[in-house]
Amino acid sequence: MPRIRSISSALRSAAVAIALAPMATAALAQGLFSPAITVNDQIITRYELEQRARLLQMLRAPGNPETLARDDLIEDRLKMQAVKDAEMTVTPEEIDAGLDELAERTELSTEEFVAALEQGGVSIQTLRDFAKVNVAWRDLVRARFLSQSRPTDAEIDRAMGSGGVGSGVRVLLSEIIIPVTPQTVDQVDELAQQIAQIKSYDSFSQAATQYSAAQTRENGGRMNWLDLTTLPPGLRPLILELTPGEVTDPIALPDAVALFQMRGVQESNVAPPKYSAIDYAAYYIPGGRSPEALATATRIAQDIDTCDDLYGLNKGQSPERLERFSQKPGEIPRDFATELAKLDDHEISTALTRSGGQTLVFLMLCGRTAELNQDASREDVANALVGQRLTAFAQSYLDQLQADAVIIEK
Repeated sequence: MPRIRSISSALRSAAVAIALAPMATAALAQGLFSPAITVNDQIITRYELEQRARLLQMLRAPGNPETLARDDLIEDRLKMQAVKDAEMTVTPEEIDAGLDELAERTELSTEEFVAALEQGGVSIQTLRDFAKVNVAWRDLVRARFLSQSRPTDAEIDRAMGSGGVGSGVRVLLSEIIIPVTPQTVDQVDELAQQIAQIKSYDSFSQAATQYSAAQTRENGGRMNWLDLTTLPPGLRPLILELTPGEVTDPIALPDAVALFQMRGVQESNVAPPKYSAIDYAAYYIPGGRSPEALATATRIAQDIDTCDDLYGLNKGQSPERLERFSQKPGEIPRDFATELAKLDDHEISTALTRSGGQTLVFLMLCGRTAELNQDASREDVANALVGQRLTAFAQSYLDQLQADAVIIEK
């Protein structure tokens, strides 16, 4: 009889568990879709925050994904409210075109782009919402500010004769580039988070000497003055937000994590040179950052003088080991662009890897092609001025919307 009672008790427990399972799932879902932030009574759920953070991480947006997701979604709500107030709408076809534009930046087809993000846990609806805001805000900004942004003939003349538009900003940075392999992801993440909290120049310099793979480690990570425009576009706002001594959040690169410390900023009335194309070469050495691979890179650097010499070096080997590029600055991968910004013609970098850390990148700057204003049409210069002014108007308008908003975090 006792055994019958125990079996009966077990069955009752199982029945209760089965009955409660949907309730637990519902409670979990309710928590996931519960409000995390309200923006003028518009709700941002925890699910949306999680999805946006995952999307930004997969797009390798520089900065902390959770912080970026929060800021982006708050701005999205403000932008879409402004679009609604202007009685503007976005068609499904326009959203599809927006998705195509996003995919083009990754050099994937739209189908491949969507599939890759879905495989990473990003829903198609999250992606469409992201594209919708971008398209709607761009249309609103143009409708609202385009007439004020068109330059006069005199302004175009001044821009064409000035050698550039706007003032120049130079930054003095220190850097740490930490290689990552599949086996060291967790350790590097923990280390990078610790370094991001550093406030002292000396402590950051010591960390660079100990952990960085960049050539600047020999100088405590200290870089020379750089024109801000030579840095990747996604990195510039993160750098400008820093005050002297502050360090960026860890920035994900292919097979590496980067951190930058601000040491100084200079402004001038002279615009820095602009470049229409960057010519560079990447020679891939098996072995990652092994002593043998690094020794090979050192020997190559001693044996060659220009990028053209790499063709002779690669003779008889697989053509895939050598790649030569001529790209617009905005088209260059972020990690390559960051390294190239530090190089003069025919200088090299061995800070980067590929293939999960198994391949060392011998990166060489071949040359930069200056963007000459005399070769630019008046229409090109006018469009550049319009673009700059629309960007400034858009940011000012968004700042105003945010200042007037009621934002409550749960």
